[in-house]
Amino acid sequence: MENHNSNFIKDIMIKDLESGKHQKVITRFPPEPNGYLHIGHAKSIIINFGLADDFNGQTNLRFDDTNPLKEDIEFVNSIKEDVKWLGFEWDNLYFASDYFEEMYNRAVLLIEKGLAYVDDLSAEEIREYRGTLTEPGKNSPYRDRSIEENLDLFKRMRAGEFENGQKVLRAKIDMSSPNINLRDPVIYRIAHATHHNTGDKWCIYPMYAFAHPLEDAIEGVTHSICTIEFEDQRPLYNWIVEQCEMQSTPQQIEFGRLNVTNTVMSKRKLKQLVEEGFVDGWDDPRMPTISGMRRRGFTPESIRAFVKETGVHKGSGAVDSQMLEHYVREDLKLKVPRTMGVINPLKVVITNYPEGQIELLDAEINPENPDMGMRKIPFSRELYIEKDDFMEDPPKKYFRLFPGNEVRLKHAYFIKCEEVVKDANGEVVELRCTYDPETKSGTGFTGRKVKGTIHWVEATHAVPAEFRLYEPLILDETEDNDSEEKTSFLDHVNPNSLEILQGFVEPNMRESRPQDKFQFFRHGYFNVDPKDTTVDKLVFNRIVSLKSSFKL
Repeated sequence: MENHNSNFIKDIMIKDLESGKHQKVITRFPPEPNGYLHIGHAKSIIINFGLADDFNGQTNLRFDDTNPLKEDIEFVNSIKEDVKWLGFEWDNLYFASDYFEEMYNRAVLLIEKGLAYVDDLSAEEIREYRGTLTEPGKNSPYRDRSIEENLDLFKRMRAGEFENGQKVLRAKIDMSSPNINLRDPVIYRIAHATHHNTGDKWCIYPMYAFAHPLEDAIEGVTHSICTIEFEDQRPLYNWIVEQCEMQSTPQQIEFGRLNVTNTVMSKRKLKQLVEEGFVDGWDDPRMPTISGMRRRGFTPESIRAFVKETGVHKGSGAVDSQMLEHYVREDLKLKVPRTMGVINPLKVVITNYPEGQIELLDAEINPENPDMGMRKIPFSRELYIEKDDFMEDPPKKYFRLFPGNEVRLKHAYFIKCEEVVKDANGEVVELRCTYDPETKSGTGFTGRKVKGTIHWVEATHAVPAEFRLYEPLILDETEDNDSEEKTSFLDHVNPNSLEILQGFVEPNMRESRPQDKFQFFRHGYFNVDPKDTTVDKLVFNRIVSLKSSFKL
């Protein structure tokens, strides 16, 4: 990957190259285009592309499009965009559907070798005949059909003579195998459906477990890297490559999948959240999809660093979501401008400041990166501060603004609260304050000190903005369990995962463009929303808050 630290997959590759088993490392990233990629897929992308890069090998992007009922060109395009955004370029672009004729011929070969048969059992009957983990399966009554009959039926399946579900093609392996995956798995099914790539040319489609090893072998993939749940399917993978007499023999290697606390890692569940309106699309900034994280403001550098830190191993424990937040802070802190935004405004009038006067104050764009230069901030008689920075009757050790107290305005002056203005309902709507012109920041003022510093935005030039603050979409802190029932999964959805506030930002933010990122004083890191921001309306998504209790 981005460094040359070892892991068990890399060790296998080194051994294979040194022994002469392979002259070149070839990997692949093989998503099914039935949804948007999420942070778990990012790990697979980074491992496959990164390991190949380490050995000057190649990585293919291949769409496993063997199920026309669930796949769409929309997902194909989004996956391409995600891979590129993460910083990777594929050497070849393939579709499983490019190999449908080859796969059909290999299935015919299995039939001719007496290793596949057409079965008339229904899907439910096949499950019943399969047996359990403790009980062997039993043979289908159609298992002993002749080779000639099977060839004829399979040809007629392709010709469209049968309805969906009426027949399937099964591999003939061992119905008593302790590995259920070897109990005559279905390798072809009938599906009268239009395919995004092949149209209506086919009405039979290979099952993933049959297609995938053939795709790897056809492309000459040397190391077929997948997540740990496919470990039990490795014997079937090897059987198909061998019995279909493929020239190339890939090696399947499994690693632990990435699970993150408070995060759904199931396409099925993510689709539920979209379709049932819990979020406003696959790219909702609360979603763990790569497109959602991109819209929220995460950077590809932070995601790559996070995946690198989680490591490559067999285990699949849940990683604290705060680790990902840590890496985006580390990536942004020296890169992005620092500015002030008031997300829940309260008007302040400085009564002893000259009416109509605008003063330009100097501030560093990023104090931790002086090379970014300086910016000008307007200051006048009227300002906005945060409502949270004022309390009429504060507790002890409250150092912000309250009647009679003095605070420093960031980059500006000391102000003192002299009067509180309320509306008819008793709500505080305005503070009247005085300022001390001798206390200007940067002048070396060494008189009295104040304990509180608050941020602000000058009112007459302030730019209205919408701020979207996010909390975890899922309240349960355990790793996602794909076997959870639908109702219990939805019970964990956080009803307070999004808070929308209307406030103001400095006037130099007026020219901000989608995906521009900033650190707002005290509030955290924000990204200009690329979907809802318009010429007349700035929308900021909070990427992360400024601080975290997470420790590496």
